[in-house]
Amino acid sequence: MKKYLYTLLKEKGIDINEIIIVDEDELFGAVFMNLGDIVDFILKQDKRNQEKVRDTLVKIDFCNGDVMDYFKYIGKGLYRATITD
Repeated sequence: MKKYLYTLLKEKGIDINEIIIVDEDELFGAVFMNLGDIVDFILKQDKRNQEKVRDTLVKIDFCNGDVMDYFKYIGKGLYRATITD
């Protein structure tokens, strides 16, 4: 999975160290996250969840969608899970 993700990002010209806005919070404003942290989170998931992520990225790429939207979606979920704990 690691090789797939790094290859995908390289082919799309996306820097793994890019800082992205994953959410807009009324209290804190824009929520920033490093794309590398999102990739690390994906890589720590079990094989089944990694396969789901990969399948989704393949579908997005096949339809010429923006894979960054999906990474932002994962980042938003990750952020929201941390503020509700």
